Amino acid sequence: MDLKRILKNLDWWLIAAVLILMGCGLGLIDSATHSFAVSTGKAWHVQRQSMFMLFGLAIVTVSLAFDYRVLKNYATKLYIINIILLLAVMFVGQSQLGAQRWIQIGSMSFQPSEFAKVFLIICLATFMDKRIEWLEEFKDYLPVFAYILVPFILVIRQPDLGTSLTFIAILIGMIFVSGFKYKWFFRMGLAFMALLPAFWMILKDYQKNRIRVFLNPELDPFGSGYHVIQSKIAIGSGGFLGKGWLAGTQSQLNFLPENHTDFIFAVAGEEFGFIGTVFIISMYMIIIWRGIAIALDADDTFGMLLATGVTSMFMFHVMVNIGMTAGIMPVTGVPLPFLSYGVSSLTTNLMLVAILLNIRLRSRTFNFRGSGRR
Repeated sequence: MDLKRILKNLDWWLIAAVLILMGCGLGLIDSATHSFAVSTGKAWHVQRQSMFMLFGLAIVTVSLAFDYRVLKNYATKLYIINIILLLAVMFVGQSQLGAQRWIQIGSMSFQPSEFAKVFLIICLATFMDKRIEWLEEFKDYLPVFAYILVPFILVIRQPDLGTSLTFIAILIGMIFVSGFKYKWFFRMGLAFMALLPAFWMILKDYQKNRIRVFLNPELDPFGSGYHVIQSKIAIGSGGFLGKGWLAGTQSQLNFLPENHTDFIFAVAGEEFGFIGTVFIISMYMIIIWRGIAIALDADDTFGMLLATGVTSMFMFHVMVNIGMTAGIMPVTGVPLPFLSYGVSSLTTNLMLVAILLNIRLRSRTFNFRGSGRR
């Protein structure tokens, strides 16, 4: 595949939306960590995010030379590596904010559960692709559910409710496009409602508090409800046009916790107002639109499942994070793709963009392979 054809047939809508969001993310991270940078004399967060942004873009560029179908050959190994990393967190992981999710290597730390999302999408797409012709009855999907059970349990034990729910979102997206019947979704929904009391019992105390506070933040305005209250104040005070970059009081005066990670959308709302948040949401809508289009145009079932898994993950992250900062969803610690600070999250998100671009390049629409969906 020559360079001119690659450049001509890249999904430039997707690329533009991702680059714009990452640029906005650097500006918002710079604003959210401004007081830290002034006190230390170093813009550490921006520098680190920029470095891994370039690293991630390099991964995207190199990956275009390889056919995404080769990932099927490594699915079993990736599944095993995924389990090993998630088990390692339980024994050698570092605890932060009440959860054991990080592995420290020298001065660097990474979050295996973030990479687990990429591994799960690849492995589950491979697993389902091999069985797609036999997925006709509900019982045929039981091995699919069992396949994600081990990583799901390991993640929820960290505990990382956000990632475990992301796994479910990825699974729902993939089984939906594979022909899972609506009545089965309805029955599973009823079963989930019936199991809610049992689910409540296994939640950690801080997770229960988040749900209580979601229903009524005023129950604990200086504790569990503080994040949501300050986030809503920040977004509301931004008005239509916002207060301007570096001019937000909630973020600059450190009233808003985790303003450079989980609650970065509140910083955008305060400093750039309704116009700024609508612009950011429109960029995410472009990414989701292109992900759906790539899934529909995929050359084979494996590509369709991969693209669906990636798009489902992005859609879930955007909906939950923005809903969380606006106070219409519980706080789950789900980062906002390409905006939130976090090198593990940024790297995995760019890896997933690379997969989408690769599927697009080799779709039947552009006739690079022309084999048709199998």
